[in-house]
Amino acid sequence: MGNVPCKNLQVLRKRDDDDDDDDDELIDKEIRDQIDAAFDTLQKDENCNSLLKKHLTPDIFDLVKKKTSLYGATLLDVIQSGVRNLDSEVGVYAPDAESYTVFAPLLDRIISEYHGGFTLIDRHPPCNYGDPSEIGNLDTEGRFVLSIRIRCARSIQGYPLNALLTRDQYSGIESRMFTTLGRLQGDVAGDYYPLTIMPDEVRRRLTQDNLLFKEGDRFMQAANGCRDWPMGRGVFSNADRTFVIWVNEADHVRVLSVEQGGDLGAAYERLVDGLTQLEDKVTFSHSSRFGFITFSPTELGTTVRASVRLRLPRLTNETTKLQELANKLRLRIRGTEGEQHEVQGGVVDVRNHETLGLSEFDSVRQVADGVRELIRMEKFS
Repeated sequence: MGNVPCKNLQVLRKRDDDDDDDDDELIDKEIRDQIDAAFDTLQKDENCNSLLKKHLTPDIFDLVKKKTSLYGATLLDVIQSGVRNLDSEVGVYAPDAESYTVFAPLLDRIISEYHGGFTLIDRHPPCNYGDPSEIGNLDTEGRFVLSIRIRCARSIQGYPLNALLTRDQYSGIESRMFTTLGRLQGDVAGDYYPLTIMPDEVRRRLTQDNLLFKEGDRFMQAANGCRDWPMGRGVFSNADRTFVIWVNEADHVRVLSVEQGGDLGAAYERLVDGLTQLEDKVTFSHSSRFGFITFSPTELGTTVRASVRLRLPRLTNETTKLQELANKLRLRIRGTEGEQHEVQGGVVDVRNHETLGLSEFDSVRQVADGVRELIRMEKFS
């Protein structure tokens, strides 16, 4: 397939530094008081170990008591989830694309630490989907890999992110995507089902295949990411349920490619096909520094997460050794059913942690190389 060119997307607007001194006065007094109270809550809680608390120092706090110019997002919108959930690992969300510029003194530091190795002066490389055929099948014997899921997120330019979407904007995004998705062709063509009127049989099939998203967890709830549920939300799927798009879950658009067995190359090629068609029809929010813009700073850059469920009965007998090996391979090992789940029957979920600082192709290839090494170690351990 060769390199697939990405559209030249609009860079985040730069903020006029001359307006900085006026920001605090432009914020409503009630909101200013809530921001101050939130900061005090973080400072006083001795058990809070979030990146938010670590990096929202008094000096940084003074620099980010601002608001974005287009949608009026304040620091409260950014940090409210982490303040209400003091056990958060990260604790911040971006209410609009401009937040990554306006609240940069805080967000840059959190992003740099979470995406280890992406420094305060780094820039994400240009989009490069590469040649999916080079990824190939991870398990031609069919002994180890059970299934593969690759997903990525996109935000539509011209809308705020989830925390600030109005009821009309949720519906507007859904309407726009309904029209766009109806124009997809080939293997990724399919049908769109709004959550509000989804047929029972479709709901059953999607639930059975773990392809139906639910209302957000307490972290999303606190970030105001679940308002007007389920209005404006829905699922698009091709006939085989191997290509799925979620509309207005956490981000405006979340694209998934699913494959039974170990053919990561096929799953990735399908994802690239769908994304390329979408990018011809929709302009997505993009930053020259952070790549594709997302509601959560943990998903920036390529936004690509390639997850592989595989059976490693020998390696899982030595949890510490397996974790050390995964760290060396720059992978994250999760439980059988994902985050915060135990390993059952020697089955683990392996995925990439990094989405910033490397291309889409390199991100997926990193998973492919790592899984092949895990399989090799399993065979000879």
